[in-house]
Amino acid sequence: MKNALVVDDNDVNRILATRLLTKAGWTVSDVDCGEAALSFLSSNTVSLILLDVSMPTMSGQEVCKRIRAENLGGPGVKIAAYTAHAMPEEVQEFLDCGFDSVLLKPMSRDRLTSTLTELGFS
Repeated sequence: MKNALVVDDNDVNRILATRLLTKAGWTVSDVDCGEAALSFLSSNTVSLILLDVSMPTMSGQEVCKRIRAENLGGPGVKIAAYTAHAMPEEVQEFLDCGFDSVLLKPMSRDRLTSTLTELGFS
């Protein structure tokens, strides 16, 4: 079963990501902030988390670190940073803090498919 969690404070981005994943055969849950993501993951397992980097109150990097430190989401969960920031040094910072991949905004079916393939979901 392919379960995903989309975390983004922007409604349009969250809806687009959810629709594209659903069309690709995923069961998708979505939340609008890092705190809600941590709460959801404390009692649910997923295979994939699309995590917006720039959110109010708690950054995507902080959420990612907490997910990794607390083993949330289930074994082998893959976390993709979902961001418009893509300078090489920024990408490396995301990978260093626990993200498995970086998915650039604006999201498209091709970018999502490429990221899913990179993460081992085909």
